[in-house]
Amino acid sequence: MRTTPLFAILLAFCPASHAFTPASLHSARSSAGALQQSTTTEDVTIEHSHCQEPGDRDILVRAARGEVTERTPVWLMRQAGRYMAAFREYSTKYAFRERSETPAMATELSLQCHRKYGMDGIIMFSDILTPLPTLGIDFDVVAGVGPVISTEIGCEADVNNLADASDVDFDEKLPFIREILQTLSKEAEDANTSLIGFVGAPFTLAAYTIEGKSSKHCLDTKKLIMADNAGTDATMTLFLDKLAVMIGNYACHQIECGAQVVQFFESWAHQVSPKWFELYAKPASMKAMKIVKDKYPDVPVIYFANGGSSYLEYQKDMGADMIAVDWHVDMAQAREILGPDIPISGNIDPTILFGTKEQIEESVRECIDKAGGPGSKHLLNLGHGVMQGTPEESVGWLIDECKRYSSTASN
Repeated sequence: MRTTPLFAILLAFCPASHAFTPASLHSARSSAGALQQSTTTEDVTIEHSHCQEPGDRDILVRAARGEVTERTPVWLMRQAGRYMAAFREYSTKYAFRERSETPAMATELSLQCHRKYGMDGIIMFSDILTPLPTLGIDFDVVAGVGPVISTEIGCEADVNNLADASDVDFDEKLPFIREILQTLSKEAEDANTSLIGFVGAPFTLAAYTIEGKSSKHCLDTKKLIMADNAGTDATMTLFLDKLAVMIGNYACHQIECGAQVVQFFESWAHQVSPKWFELYAKPASMKAMKIVKDKYPDVPVIYFANGGSSYLEYQKDMGADMIAVDWHVDMAQAREILGPDIPISGNIDPTILFGTKEQIEESVRECIDKAGGPGSKHLLNLGHGVMQGTPEESVGWLIDECKRYSSTASN
């Protein structure tokens, strides 16, 4: 049975600050490091019976590459989240960046859901905004508000004043990433499953930075897009290019630290029209993904445009190994648009997890069948993240049914 640092002792020593400060984070990291050296570990409980077959170790990776697999693998966006009581023991006491940038806590939060449910992948607990400080963009995650970015980007000079994206030392700027991923890599091997890394796509990071926080209309961002398109201001093109280089290199860094597959999150795809997606968001993501594929051609890249299902046809030639689709499109229609040769991920409506066991199981079977049947270049997921308030047992029903149905149907 695998082991983990004593959570209770970690809570006793980490500062209970709700506002991130470098000092408090350093204190938390120091306490966690000291505890790992000075305390013993205790057994953890594995609550599922999955991940026992030899092929389970890399079935998610193989599906993402486009291979036909012995069953349909499954993981869930936001599988490490506040729907779990064990997760809330941390989230109610510690600020987000404190949790995500303290290796002991981030590792524990990444593993909780896998110990309970046995998905086919462990994903690092982090955030798409995490690498922004490497360029000199400051952010915090404020309770009740969400991410707030204090660095202003509104003109070409602002972009030019940022750090050189091609010269970022991620081990120096984000030392916790290597420690988290290397630890999770060992845990994934012990658990006979895969390790998933992830990054934010350039447009989403640009829009978040330009708006400064979550935005209903992204008006400042769209004004810069239109000015760029009119040829009067190149801020958007310059910013997207800089972000694409940084994000591509950051994804490579995650692979070098142990990630076996990387998902690109275009979380604000719903904010752009098909035209602006094709002219701005798509080329920037393609540039970032090309950096990854040129350096690590065998590591699969998944691209997810949340709210982008209305222009799926523009995503067929993204350069990604797999396209993840949101829940606003029927899986059969998405498969028809993308074609049978493009691996697909998704796309159960997250609210079904508030339904009955029978409704959840039916949704699993329906999604797998519409994607082409068990093992047919499909990675089962939700069409968005697990929602706060989702009953914990519902997640288990989804995972169990996917593995039961796709295993029996393929035999």
